[in-house]
Amino acid sequence: MSRWVWISLVLTALTFGGTLFLYTFGRDYLPEQVPVHWNIKGEADQFSTRDRVLPYLLISPGAMLLITGLGLILPWLSPKPFDVNRFRPTYEYVFTLVVVLFAYIQVTILLATVGQGEISMKMMIGGILLFFAAIGNVLGKVRRNFWMGVRTPWTIASERVWNETHRLAAWLYTAVGLVGFTAIMLGPSSGPYLIGVFAVFMVCVMIPIPYSLYLYKKLEREGKLDIVSESTSPEVHVP
Repeated sequence: MSRWVWISLVLTALTFGGTLFLYTFGRDYLPEQVPVHWNIKGEADQFSTRDRVLPYLLISPGAMLLITGLGLILPWLSPKPFDVNRFRPTYEYVFTLVVVLFAYIQVTILLATVGQGEISMKMMIGGILLFFAAIGNVLGKVRRNFWMGVRTPWTIASERVWNETHRLAAWLYTAVGLVGFTAIMLGPSSGPYLIGVFAVFMVCVMIPIPYSLYLYKKLEREGKLDIVSESTSPEVHVP
């Protein structure tokens, strides 16, 4: 079994175990009305009783288990020309990061559950920004596939568009993630400020999508588009 699978399973087991331990032996720390949903300001807006809160608390650990399962099955589902084995170490690294992110989110939720009910949006958004910065650090190594990366009709259609789009996305995600994290940590904890920083971040990370279209059309006009010719296409035998 691959190292990333072991790491993901151990982290998932610890998250499940920690959550169940809190629910079983730390019920005195849970309020009568346990918060299970928070609005954009980090304020609890939906609650459950102690006796019925466990399914809500197990959502993130369950997602971690599902993500690990997807990471195992997607290479088998991939068509040969888009085989993830061409960048397998990066593929496994990214899936591990996603599992780590959900574990981090679960810790944030549990702290809010046993605290005053308000979730730390600074902690939540800061963790997401660091996640994108870590993804950006390896995004340039991701090869064409259907599961990971900036997957648009134009990047899937052209190897060159894919590579150049991901070079842009790699430094953009890393830079914007680190700058955004710094702005979140050093700035005020007010809702409008945190939401504003996160909104700017989301706009920036979407830039590679229109860029891939622009680059595809530019290369098409210049006659430099790497289109697969009929001579290199696989033969199809019709009985």
